[in-house]
Amino acid sequence: MKKHIYKVLALSTILSLGACKKDFLNQSNPNAIAVENYFKTENDVLLAVNGVYQSLRSSNTLGENSGLFTDERSDDAGRNDNQSNAGEPFQFNDFSLLPSNSYLKSHWLALYEAIGRTNVVLTNIDKVSFANAATKENYKAEAKFIRAIMYFELVRKWGPVPVVTKQLSTADEVKENTFRVPEADVYNQIVTDLKEGLNSTLPNFQTGANVGRTSKAAINAYLGKVYLTMAATLSANKTENLSNANTYLMAAYNMKTFGNLTEIPYVDVFDVTKKTTCKELIFQISNKQGDISFSSSIAANNQAKGETINSLKPSTGIGGNVKLDLINEYEASDLRKDFSVKFANDQIVKDWFITKFRDASQGATNAGYGGNDWILMRYADVILMLAEVNMLQGNDAVAIQYLDMVRTRAGMSVYAVAKTDATYTAKFPTLKLAILHERRVEFAFEHQRWFDLIRNFTAAELVTYLKAKPQSAYGIAKLANVTTKDRYFPIPFDEVKLDPVKMYQNPGY
Repeated sequence: MKKHIYKVLALSTILSLGACKKDFLNQSNPNAIAVENYFKTENDVLLAVNGVYQSLRSSNTLGENSGLFTDERSDDAGRNDNQSNAGEPFQFNDFSLLPSNSYLKSHWLALYEAIGRTNVVLTNIDKVSFANAATKENYKAEAKFIRAIMYFELVRKWGPVPVVTKQLSTADEVKENTFRVPEADVYNQIVTDLKEGLNSTLPNFQTGANVGRTSKAAINAYLGKVYLTMAATLSANKTENLSNANTYLMAAYNMKTFGNLTEIPYVDVFDVTKKTTCKELIFQISNKQGDISFSSSIAANNQAKGETINSLKPSTGIGGNVKLDLINEYEASDLRKDFSVKFANDQIVKDWFITKFRDASQGATNAGYGGNDWILMRYADVILMLAEVNMLQGNDAVAIQYLDMVRTRAGMSVYAVAKTDATYTAKFPTLKLAILHERRVEFAFEHQRWFDLIRNFTAAELVTYLKAKPQSAYGIAKLANVTTKDRYFPIPFDEVKLDPVKMYQNPGY
């Protein structure tokens, strides 16, 4: 059978981390299937794993519309509207985020609900007999991979967080497991989950109907990114973490099925007709063009009034907001700028909007049901992480070789030539800033920028970096608001209220 990620396990309990203890609510639903009674066949497990993948699609986890928690926290995007939805979305870019923010709470809960799904699979899978033991191990690897990347989101945004690795069925179990553990412990769990996936028989890359599922190339790439983040943000074992980052990134790099990055035009990476064959893509959330439930809306959402480049769906507003600070960072003749952004000259818009994600084909219809897959990992990312790792290890010459791979594909001069340009050198006086710049323009609007900033700067350095930017290029959100507290999000108010000791608040909130 085709293992489409669109099939979702219909178990209400899979979304719950706890159970109510009130007797008058503790009644059996004759139409419901208890988790302990659900897992009977291999297909039951497959559907449960598909339900895990389904959780990725949400705008409150890692889906294409989750940019509020990443890009809109950064200097790439962010709305110039401080009134809509009680002004809560505006708080992310304005560095005025409150623990009571309902969007923040939704993000936190959705990430843990996704983790809950993985734990249900992993707690119950051994109840099922498999014809092939390797199939079971692959399902475990897939669930652990998703659990790892969800915890990766949590630890980078909140720091110490609760770590739960089993199904929780009662309120008492939830209470016992609700406490923040040190960042290093969270990362250890992430690494453990990812490494166990490498012991499976998952393929290096998924193909056909399985595109969008976990592969060994994806596991290696994420392990590299995790170790790189650990080296940059944890005080201990920096040398060892950098070495591990290099090892796993090279493992992913050596799995590539193309020669040079220049073989893959930048526009092909985002071409909906090539999304299942583009050799740069490592891990993506699959969408189905024309399908009301499983299509992509990112092209239509980013369309500006009076424009048709993204989608056949008419727009009445600006679409995705772009910071002038990003526009000013593109070098002259960078083909990525022409593909990624455009100035809308409509009378009520007259501003830059995002054009990177397009599906203006008839198949997407004028309702905007696009076929764009949401890319979570691709080879340009691996290559630029290799540049970053080698730079941090003191291997500048090797780092520059990787940096030039991406610059050359974009039609830009190699780094040695770029450094002779006074404007480039003034903006990016160090190799570190040159790599950070390259990541910014290469991955604009792919929800990478905020993580790149917090990986490359300490909390104090980040404040200095952001406040040095001209307010006029940032919008109405105030750069003056940013302080060292903004390195992390606040723990949602309701979580702290339940146990102010074990779920203590981050400093400054």
